[in-house]
Amino acid sequence: MPGTVDGRVSTRITPELRARLRESAERTDNTATPDHGALAELRRSGLLATAVPHAYGGAGGTATDVNRVVEQLAEVNPSVAIIAFQHFAVSARITEWGTSEQHARLLPALADGSCLAASSWSETGAGAAKQNLSSTAVRQPDGTWRIDAAKSFTTGAGIADLYLLLVRTGPAPATESGGYGAPGQTFFLVPADIPGITPDPGLDLVGMRGSATGLLSFDGCVVDDGARLGPPGHAATIISGVRAGGASLGAVSVGIGRAALNLALDHAQRRDLLGLPAVRRSLTDLATRLESARGIVELAGARTTEDPGLTTLHSKVHAAETAEEICLRAARMLGSAGYLAATPLNRLLADARGISLMGPTNDLCRDILAASWPS
Repeated sequence: MPGTVDGRVSTRITPELRARLRESAERTDNTATPDHGALAELRRSGLLATAVPHAYGGAGGTATDVNRVVEQLAEVNPSVAIIAFQHFAVSARITEWGTSEQHARLLPALADGSCLAASSWSETGAGAAKQNLSSTAVRQPDGTWRIDAAKSFTTGAGIADLYLLLVRTGPAPATESGGYGAPGQTFFLVPADIPGITPDPGLDLVGMRGSATGLLSFDGCVVDDGARLGPPGHAATIISGVRAGGASLGAVSVGIGRAALNLALDHAQRRDLLGLPAVRRSLTDLATRLESARGIVELAGARTTEDPGLTTLHSKVHAAETAEEICLRAARMLGSAGYLAATPLNRLLADARGISLMGPTNDLCRDILAASWPS
């Protein structure tokens, strides 16, 4: 069974995939384009089955399994890790909200790697909370939907086979609701090969340069009602349930932090510095911070707290900021070597910064968390 070892969910990447992802991370740092060979290896690995139920050929993994897979990938290649994270997120949303027909049609392909999924929610002017969407889907007399949308910062633009698209199907709200998403918004599962979709993955990002994060245009795309995910106008309800699932972008940050710590340790070993108490204390402090981030991500995945959704938000904020701090402090440990453009730590730092800006952004997470306190 894909993604399992002796009936258990496998969260370890193979040596072959690890080597290819490491090579890919080094190459895409200079080219800012996805490595299609590395993505093909990911599709073959069986890991993409993690979030798909057994009944549809998946590994039947939990949020904890998803977080562990993502962490393993991010330690080697954060760009591929966020591509995989988005695939897992869409798989989980289809499992939770999809119809029987959508389950049968999409989940087996998501499990075997023949279908790579991505989310396309952001757009210029919508704000971090996705309140003011200009993208629309209009129901036609024959029951189909015409989609017109211009999306930005879509991870996997041009390489995904299926997009979970957030659009407005009802009137725009007069005022912001204070949450993530708004009334009148609907999700659609849009195949990448239908007419009218134009990807532009060429955003020259500082970090996550191999993630194919870019623009997507949907110009008069027509889909039938079977492409709709969940009730019309109720996307905000689906969004609010995403974080309660326990899968956390903080897992990407934990992988980045682990990679940075390993680079600092490798430097200390090569320079014969491990005999110095100050160096050992610095490494210990970084390791403690990493374990704190890993611990809260594990807690989010376990979903055992009073409000798992809030724990997931806390995990994203804490892990993202912890990874940035670990990268900065590890670079200082390297001294002048940490200031060289070629050091992998600078790539990791740029990648770590990106997690804070991914939806929900850390600032939005704080707003949602602040609103949860009793008034």
